[in-house]
Amino acid sequence: MTEPWPSAWDNAQLLIASRHNVSPKRLVEPGPDEVQLQALLGLAAAAPDHQQLTPWRFVIVPPARRPRLGEVFALALADRDASATAQQLEQAREKALRAPLLMVAVARLGPRDPDVPALERMVSLGAAIQNIALGAHALGYGCGLTSGQALSSPRLRELLRLGEGEAAVCCVNIGTVSKHKASSTTRPEPGDFTSTL
Repeated sequence: MTEPWPSAWDNAQLLIASRHNVSPKRLVEPGPDEVQLQALLGLAAAAPDHQQLTPWRFVIVPPARRPRLGEVFALALADRDASATAQQLEQAREKALRAPLLMVAVARLGPRDPDVPALERMVSLGAAIQNIALGAHALGYGCGLTSGQALSSPRLRELLRLGEGEAAVCCVNIGTVSKHKASSTTRPEPGDFTSTL
């Protein structure tokens, strides 16, 4: 076993235990600048990745493209529910306009060589997202993950230019927390999710 860095455990424990999901509604400017964004993506690259396939990618949605994404969200809702009201369609559009930094996390699960099981590739994506979330938290930003039925819409697939075997998994929203809320989430105890063979 290698020797731990001085205070590395304490710092890691504090960072990880204090991180929580922040609703994009509470994320405001400023968000990460370009240097910080590249650093966060560099943390994603450190995720476990069997056979170094990079079985994921991130689509950054710049401010100028947010209205287009919002329109796709609204159209995807209309496709699913022909009775959606104008208010519901507007709420769908608004979801694309919240956090200063918005990225769509994409899993690359199609045939790859060498073949690595799809579930293992999803684990790699989850680790990449967690690295970004922890990095954002360390920089003083909030991070929230959002998903929904629109992510599987053919319209969104076309907008994101998803290839065969690719799937949009969630949106990663990062920005400054406008209002801190006491966490109401009770985290499980280790005994709740472990057993011994």
